[in-house]
Amino acid sequence: MDSLKQTLARNLKYQLNKKGRTQTMMARDLNIPEMTVSNWVQGKTYPRPEKLQLLAQYFAIPISELTDQLPSNVASISAQTVAIPILGTISCGDPITAEENIKGYYYESQDTLPSGHLICLEASGESMYPTIPDGSIVVIREQPEVESGEIAAVLVNGETEATLKRVKKQGDTLILVPDNPSYDPIVVNEKNPAKIIGKAIKYTMQL
Repeated sequence: MDSLKQTLARNLKYQLNKKGRTQTMMARDLNIPEMTVSNWVQGKTYPRPEKLQLLAQYFAIPISELTDQLPSNVASISAQTVAIPILGTISCGDPITAEENIKGYYYESQDTLPSGHLICLEASGESMYPTIPDGSIVVIREQPEVESGEIAAVLVNGETEATLKRVKKQGDTLILVPDNPSYDPIVVNEKNPAKIIGKAIKYTMQL
């Protein structure tokens, strides 16, 4: 077990340095006691399986990159990463990026991201399958309008729930269309209002 602890400790240090994060930042982001994280990084303790999965999701890597020995010629490179808030349930009347609306953060290299203010949504359900699989993290560029046919993040249900749908415009009528034909479209009207948050840019999926 000691060798497993040491391997994990080295890989954690590598991933933290690569993403430009500290132990304190990671502990805060994952809501894990800082002492627990410190013990992992020092090779004193080994995470439970569910914590290993959480760490892998945090770094957007397979679990094997935390548990297996890295090649000796791998150098730790500090990359400039951006922390993008992942929205959870939206509180009525609050800005969508208010702290109480954020369930976590997604980190990605700045070089791979578009310009503009970015947020993320975690795709839930099969309504946008196969375009966007369930559980995907979708990067959204905030903008009040999108072109007809584009996929957007939209606030529905009294602006308390964010959903991903393809926006279709028919005259003055706005229709939110799922890509999965098993689901019904949503017609936006006075009785069923909606608000576009932004355009879906890309998604990432853990294997």
